[in-house]
Amino acid sequence: MVGWVKRGSLPAPSVAVALALALVVAFVVLAGPGTAFAGSNYPKVIRISKADAGVTRPLNVGLNKSVVVELDEDVRDVLVSSPEIADAVVRNSRRVYILGVAFGQANVFLFGDGGRQIAAFDLSVEPDTGDLARAIRRVIPDSAIEVEAVNGSIILRGSAASPVDAKRATDIAAKFVGNDVEKVVNTIAVAGKEQVHLKVTIAEVQRSIIKQLGVDLRVAGQNGRVAFDVLTENPFSTNGTALSSTAGAFSYAAGGTTADATIRALQEDGVIRTLAEPTLTAISGEKADFLVGGEFPVPVGYDNGEVSIEFKPYGVSLDFTPVVLTEGNISLHVKTEVSELTNEGAITLSTTGLTIPALRVRRANTTVEMPSGSALVLAGLIKDDIRQSIAGVPGLMQVPVLGALFKSRDFQRSQTELVVFVTPYVVNPVSPKKITRPDKNFNPPSDAAGYFLNRLNRTYRIGGGETDTKYYGRFGFIYE
Repeated sequence: MVGWVKRGSLPAPSVAVALALALVVAFVVLAGPGTAFAGSNYPKVIRISKADAGVTRPLNVGLNKSVVVELDEDVRDVLVSSPEIADAVVRNSRRVYILGVAFGQANVFLFGDGGRQIAAFDLSVEPDTGDLARAIRRVIPDSAIEVEAVNGSIILRGSAASPVDAKRATDIAAKFVGNDVEKVVNTIAVAGKEQVHLKVTIAEVQRSIIKQLGVDLRVAGQNGRVAFDVLTENPFSTNGTALSSTAGAFSYAAGGTTADATIRALQEDGVIRTLAEPTLTAISGEKADFLVGGEFPVPVGYDNGEVSIEFKPYGVSLDFTPVVLTEGNISLHVKTEVSELTNEGAITLSTTGLTIPALRVRRANTTVEMPSGSALVLAGLIKDDIRQSIAGVPGLMQVPVLGALFKSRDFQRSQTELVVFVTPYVVNPVSPKKITRPDKNFNPPSDAAGYFLNRLNRTYRIGGGETDTKYYGRFGFIYE
């Protein structure tokens, strides 16, 4: 093992060491002063001329690496401010080796005859990022990313073509510092972020059935001084009232006795179909929301006879945040909601007499990862409510067969199913020339065509002019 000292002479080194030093000198002569590896801020050889004497210059030294300093005059003394960070070795009177020992900063001064300062360096010992910069350029050739090391951390700056490339550069830098992502500072500017187009189809079907059957009796009579009047009114407790005033009435009279019966047998079936297809486009990582509906007033305060009002939204809403992970893969956070006003659960304020409606809400919220162009189905949002009530005269309503004359039955069933289809696409901007407005080429018909031919819009032949070809079917502004 060959030892090194800071000044003075040493015995002749071994043949291997002498050969290595000869190669370094040959490299310096051929490459010229100030030579460093391409793409690195860490020079390997520095030449100091007499004209540079007394000039302090910055110098980056890689951790556990060295820099050869070639001088035009003899070195008599070397001063290192922090030996625990850097070390300086004098091989001969005109060559000094500066070694990086630990992370940090230090000063190195070289003195010649009579204590005259030959050179001074502001030393910074950091990991040599040359290999990292070359690896990033090799893996991501379309980017312009620069690498800098500060106190053991890696700073990435420059520009990348996409967020995917910026993420790849961060992953590569993390490997360089021992898989410690906290030591990687990413300041890369993305030239063009991906945009995600989201198409959502919301389909809902509601079906309701109401059945009501009830009998109201009234029997009145008088025998001498004794009179009686029996009345049974059996309400429909589930719905609160009869569906309509439709009823059948029967009466019977014998002497002073009368009997009246009112029978209501009602049924109501209803089907509601709701379909919405909102579409949105957002930049990767940014939030976008969409609402088709309205707002309804809700009192939130009452002071000195004045009511404070806030408006709450309702309708079809869509909220999503896309993140493009890799080519074609999208991490998607989707929140969709379908709400409508209803009288079920509505309240009336006694102080103001205002009626505040309630909301019937169907909501879905999820985060998934899926490729571009694939479909996500949020199904199973099924609601099935069954309500039934029987009201009647105690005892008599339990009598078989005849008990039906002394009771009423109210039945209600409501079924709802909501399905949400979500399809994200990674899209690129489109030229305005390729976009067609929905009102393009739409012109109203002439008065004669509108009155006598019932046309809603003007029609043309390919070569211009109107056509006499008849169209059978529905027509209008947009037809699918």
